[in-house]
Amino acid sequence: MKLTVSKRAGEKKSELTKLRHQGDIAAVVYSKGKPCEKIAVKGAEFSAVIRGLPKGYLPTTIFELEVDGKKIKTIVKDIQYHPTTYRVLHLDFMILDDKAVVDVKVPIACIGEADCVGVKLGGFVRPIKRHIKVRCLPKDIPTDFKLSIKELAIGQSKRVGDIEFGNAIRPLAADKEIIVVIAKR
Repeated sequence: MKLTVSKRAGEKKSELTKLRHQGDIAAVVYSKGKPCEKIAVKGAEFSAVIRGLPKGYLPTTIFELEVDGKKIKTIVKDIQYHPTTYRVLHLDFMILDDKAVVDVKVPIACIGEADCVGVKLGGFVRPIKRHIKVRCLPKDIPTDFKLSIKELAIGQSKRVGDIEFGNAIRPLAADKEIIVVIAKR
């Protein structure tokens, strides 16, 4: 996803307030071993991108920023909201280096809920973890992990060890951690 950004000075609070009144979002772009760059993101454009994403998929979305004519691949590492209006106040982007591993929170999508044996018998799906943190190269970042819960009965669960990660992705959670359980009503 492409975002329009511009450099900003951002040394004074009044400059940030003016930026926010224009509808833009203050942000920084950082990477290991380099000083961070202060930028401004078009607020309307970022809001449109957020509305188009499924809930929970922001950490795995790769953004392409153009700063000083250079195109940079980044991911959102942190997002700050206003406490009452929930407008986005600040973003932290991390530059993706093709050769350096990155830690990412990947969403877990449970599939087969309508056909689940436990749900048909009166139970309900209770997600315990909605994301799982993994370590991989930027080219291997998955969009999400699909977890089939079709065969689960009431009281049964799926764990981190039940997910197929492949060779390029290393989970940062224990294999015994529970992801989803079919609970009794």
